[in-house]
Amino acid sequence: MNPREHQQTAHDDAAPLEMLLALFEARGWECESVSDEEMSGEVQGSWAKYQLRAIWRANDNVLQFLCLPDIRIAEEKRADAFELLSLANEQMWLGHFDIWSSGDVLLYRHGALLGDDGMLSLTQAQALVESAIDECDRFYPAFQFVLWGDKSPREALQAAMVDAMGEA
Repeated sequence: MNPREHQQTAHDDAAPLEMLLALFEARGWECESVSDEEMSGEVQGSWAKYQLRAIWRANDNVLQFLCLPDIRIAEEKRADAFELLSLANEQMWLGHFDIWSSGDVLLYRHGALLGDDGMLSLTQAQALVESAIDECDRFYPAFQFVLWGDKSPREALQAAMVDAMGEA
């Protein structure tokens, strides 16, 4: 590898939060550095504005990426929401949905284990952000059907998947 190639490669990766902040800024998305270990931002999805958060654990080289679609789970809908969450998670390859115990907030969570250098590439950063938004967009209608449309979790998932297939 010649020095010029090495220099280009070195600029392709960055510290995880720096890379995510640069990506958000390049796309014109709201973002801020919360601390040395956390950043947050907002992105407009197909159904709602999503709050995105990244938390860096340098000791383990783990980047936890969260997407919150601003869906709160009422106590009387909690059992159905957990059933739907389980059904939705079966459909996913990366990440998973969860209900935050403090505040009953629905969230998408994905943990990325980075290499020994703890660096994140632009491609990885884009994939983290896009997969979080895509999964929240894909399942948002199903959660709305359960919470507001009084559909069963299975009916809600089927209806949301039919709607999503018809959007192309």
